[in-house]
Amino acid sequence: MPVRRNVLAWGAAAAAAPALTACGESAGAARLTKQSKSRRGGRVNLVFWTWVPLQKAVALWNKKHPDIQVDVQVVPGATNGGYQKMHASLKAGSPPDLAQIEYHALAEFMLVNGLTDLSEFGADKLKGDYVDWQWKQCVFSGGLHAIPQASGPMAYFYRKDLFERWDVEVPRTWDEFREAAVRIKKRGGGSRMTSFPPTNANWFAAFAWQRGARWIRSEGDSWIVDFNSKLSLEVADFWDGLLQDQLITVMPDLQSGWYRAAQTGQLASWLGAQWGDALLRGNAPATKGKWRVTTMPQWEKGEQASANWGGSSTAILQGTRHPAEALEFAHWLNTDPKSIDLLVEAGYGWPGARIDLEKSALGKPDPFFGGQRYNKVFEEADSHIDTSWKWAPTNTQSFEHIKDAFGRAAAGHGTLVAALNDVQGRVLDDMQAKGLKARSA
Repeated sequence: MPVRRNVLAWGAAAAAAPALTACGESAGAARLTKQSKSRRGGRVNLVFWTWVPLQKAVALWNKKHPDIQVDVQVVPGATNGGYQKMHASLKAGSPPDLAQIEYHALAEFMLVNGLTDLSEFGADKLKGDYVDWQWKQCVFSGGLHAIPQASGPMAYFYRKDLFERWDVEVPRTWDEFREAAVRIKKRGGGSRMTSFPPTNANWFAAFAWQRGARWIRSEGDSWIVDFNSKLSLEVADFWDGLLQDQLITVMPDLQSGWYRAAQTGQLASWLGAQWGDALLRGNAPATKGKWRVTTMPQWEKGEQASANWGGSSTAILQGTRHPAEALEFAHWLNTDPKSIDLLVEAGYGWPGARIDLEKSALGKPDPFFGGQRYNKVFEEADSHIDTSWKWAPTNTQSFEHIKDAFGRAAAGHGTLVAALNDVQGRVLDDMQAKGLKARSA
């Protein structure tokens, strides 16, 4: 018999959002969270699944908290089977206590009752320690279901030396971005303004987000699917034009070929997230001192709209026997100043915690960026991210549809505009197949 249950409600209060129901799918968690009253040997042992290199921060916790020890277990990245492993552990009744879960995937875990409501363990009183929009990414049905860890406010990385050599102005608007791309194509000897990664749906989502589009929202008791809104199609059309005029390179990003292009100057700039700083440092070391960071180009001159790419939470999975201790650790990991500095060193992204930039490792001038205090740009960008953007509970499937459709378009078979129109119907089908009440805008 199909199981019906209230699954998702967005917002800070349940009364402000609809209760959304999935049917036809059994809960994914084989056991529910229950606080243990006993500690074997006076100590609690927690297991934490993550692909982020945060071992140094956890080692510091273990040193300071002998009664609550955390065992970091490295799992494949989210797109390489990490989430499948987590879902399987929930169904088997043997989940880790904590897990790294990206913001865009949290709703999928909520759909299968995979996350612990941390409000029951006093998490709400911690809200003031976190960036408001990141906190909201973790709130469902009026309760906090994960601790914000880090995000990826977007900005514009560019090669100052190449822009000066080719007499290119740093673009402040998207029209100027195209003009700069034309000039680089003419003067750059084979170099291009930037790359378009057809398999990176999360990256493209940031531009729709910045434009003010809403791919998913709720209205009454329904999900509203709107991947092909006027604003989203405007963004797609802009990138279609760059591709058709060969002003940018089609290339998977953050892979060996892409790093080589960044190192050699084949790519003169990159629209990337804050956590990309460590990737450029580590994979294009010969470009030290040549990069600078500025704000994203705007659709209208004088605007300050930003967006986010990526970001993760520290979630306590359904079924743990130590939710209070897991919450204590997760909060410390993401707010303790020494822990944050160690996480920054590991390149984990923009903190979910409110920080004093000048007192953190993020506030220092960086020789790789020519001595620029470049994180001031990201601090400003983070303050201009539209907090109303949400993700669908079928988002992994949505990203796969975008990758497939964009891949065809980038290969010359159609356009990005047509691809988004195709994705719209597929996402709607996915949600309805989950038993969710959904319709197009």
